[in-house]
Amino acid sequence: MSFLDDLRNLDRNNIGGWPQSVKVFFATLIVILILFFGWYLKISTQQDELNSAQQKEVTLKKEFSDKQAKVVNLAAYRKQLDDMKEMLQTMLRQLPSKTEMPDLLNDITQAALAAGIETELFQPGPEVMKDFYAEKPIQLKMLGTYHQFGAFISNVASLPRVVILTMHDVSLRPAKPAATNSASGGELRLEGTVKTYRYLDDEEMAAQGAKPGAKGASKPATGGK
Repeated sequence: MSFLDDLRNLDRNNIGGWPQSVKVFFATLIVILILFFGWYLKISTQQDELNSAQQKEVTLKKEFSDKQAKVVNLAAYRKQLDDMKEMLQTMLRQLPSKTEMPDLLNDITQAALAAGIETELFQPGPEVMKDFYAEKPIQLKMLGTYHQFGAFISNVASLPRVVILTMHDVSLRPAKPAATNSASGGELRLEGTVKTYRYLDDEEMAAQGAKPGAKGASKPATGGK
């Protein structure tokens, strides 16, 4: 009787009575299936790990490339930073110094006088120290025409030092009612607070514990020249 005949005549209820060749065949088949599924599960897990490792490799390569580009340009970045600090220092030095501030205030009043503006009030207040500059508020009351105020701004802009004037709560309105203002040449009254700025010297900077260009350093608002 052939092996195929043995398979056809198997009694499923009497496995112990199966021919030896059939028993060996099924035992071998079971072992092969166990080995195959074990191998498949292991390979599947390793395949997932391989995919994860490949994705991580791509990420790491990109990070390496980015960092390598930064390292290559590090010297240029440092030079750029040094240039920016030097530029900031130069710009700060164009502002008035502590000793020049009294003359600056006098120059501003003279600029108003030269423009034909009548100064009713020019009252400097105490300085407010910032990180690397100081601001000085000035209470103003001035009387003049539109063109006179324009000439005043032009005179201030032509001063030797860079003068920054920022306006705070400043109003500019007709000095007299409309019926009489035309006869007076359209006079306007400027009233409020302006601020001017100066740089801090080395001793003041040391006292403030700040450096020009430091992170978080506040900056003066721009105005005037």
